[in-house]
Amino acid sequence: MAYIRPYFYNNSTLSLELKTKIVEEQKDRDEIFSKRVRAGKRTYFFDIKATRSNDYYLTITESKRKYKDDGFTYEKHKIFLYKEDFAKFINALSETVDHVKEELMPEFDFTQFDNDDNEYSMEGVSNSDSKADTELSWD
Repeated sequence: MAYIRPYFYNNSTLSLELKTKIVEEQKDRDEIFSKRVRAGKRTYFFDIKATRSNDYYLTITESKRKYKDDGFTYEKHKIFLYKEDFAKFINALSETVDHVKEELMPEFDFTQFDNDDNEYSMEGVSNSDSKADTELSWD
């Protein structure tokens, strides 16, 4: 998760205790709910966040790994979706997907993508590495 610089970053008049409390409250707002969907070279994050007034909104982030000379970076695109737009967004998305499935590609078998296990696929990882990468550890 990306570090978010608190709004008081350059304000030295706030006490350390107050700064810590503000950062903790901001962190609590950012950690309401999150769902990750891996899709090939892309990863999508669906995150529920809260405003200061305890209203909720959804961020949809597309993260794509890009290779550079000395390593890699992530290219990210983000959509903010507010509660008053949830129904309109879901309806438009559903209509658009249905149009592709029913009008543009009716002969294509989309059921091959229905397996949720693909979300956590280890594509491109050798068998010797896969066990170490899939085990959870609290150490």
